[in-house]
Amino acid sequence: MGESENSARGRVTVYSIQGCPHCVQAKATLGRLGVPVCDVNLGKHPELRAVVKELTGRSTVPQIFFNQVHVGGNDDLQKLDPEELQKLVHLVRDEPTDTPPLPEDEQSEEGTGEADGAAELSSIMREIVLKLFSDHLSADGKRVDYKAMKVSPLFERYCDMAVQLQRVELASLTREEKLAFFINTYNALVIHGYLRLGPPTSMWQRYRFFNYVSYLIGGEVFTLQDIENGVLRGNSKGMAQLLRPFSKTDPRLQIALPDAEPLIHFALNCGASGCPPIKTYTPQGIDSQLRTAAEAFLENDDGCVVDSEKREVRLSQIFKWYKADFGGTEEKLLNWVLEHMGDSPKKSNLQGILSAGKTKVSYLPYDWSTNSTH
Repeated sequence: MGESENSARGRVTVYSIQGCPHCVQAKATLGRLGVPVCDVNLGKHPELRAVVKELTGRSTVPQIFFNQVHVGGNDDLQKLDPEELQKLVHLVRDEPTDTPPLPEDEQSEEGTGEADGAAELSSIMREIVLKLFSDHLSADGKRVDYKAMKVSPLFERYCDMAVQLQRVELASLTREEKLAFFINTYNALVIHGYLRLGPPTSMWQRYRFFNYVSYLIGGEVFTLQDIENGVLRGNSKGMAQLLRPFSKTDPRLQIALPDAEPLIHFALNCGASGCPPIKTYTPQGIDSQLRTAAEAFLENDDGCVVDSEKREVRLSQIFKWYKADFGGTEEKLLNWVLEHMGDSPKKSNLQGILSAGKTKVSYLPYDWSTNSTH
């Protein structure tokens, strides 16, 4: 800590999760203010999630407090005018106060050695990917240094763990375990593919990448396409696909979830800048975690823009490509979006538009550029 930090009487508290781009950007901004910042990792301390939700009314991260003053998330922090920000800095420096709760004790780090079963293996790989991603994420939280990640000893450890996927028993997994396992595996496989083959730069390369890059899991080959559309979307046709991923005689069909899970679209990260931020998931509370991811995605203007004057809603292309997963019609799609928004002015505006009558739906341009720093 610098001198100004040592002399401060209060603190800034940030509730975050490891590997979250918005959290990284917020902490980089706060780090330049010269006040003590306490970072609470909710991934390691899930018992505080309910407390934070009660304090803020939000389930997204980061959530930022200057002493007891709740600023909001990263977008709220970045939008503060300089004068208002300085008032908050002086508040931390000059006024001792009760501060938001901190963890009582530290939880253990990720496991080591061989894993016993899909859930444990997924958990270990999840922690490694989080650490890799966090260590190589740019300060603004938008870019990943894949070149540096490729030579990291931690990546070599990840590769050793990935080999163990071939002995995983998939048939006994519950729905929740399948969701967490295959979402985490998909996101990790994209990174692995980027490191080995380089990111795809054209539509044709993207098609080949997602139909070629694969892991041997439980004795069967699963490509990215197989995981997303075969397992997680209930064996549905993907974009530009004429056939379902698994035929009726394909043994992998037994692993597929019975129905498409719309919330997975806010958890899968294909490596493009327009994708949702990479996070990792656990079977316990998976539906709540996915709902939080959807809420965060819709809160961001890259996912949803509500224009009250024009009575128009502009949505990510994800909603267009997978409209069937969200009800199949624009009316059902808009109702789904409304139901999965967190309480916010944006939600109130959408409610107002929908109650007034006909609403125009359009789709935002999708940023296919890679999230690589190189």
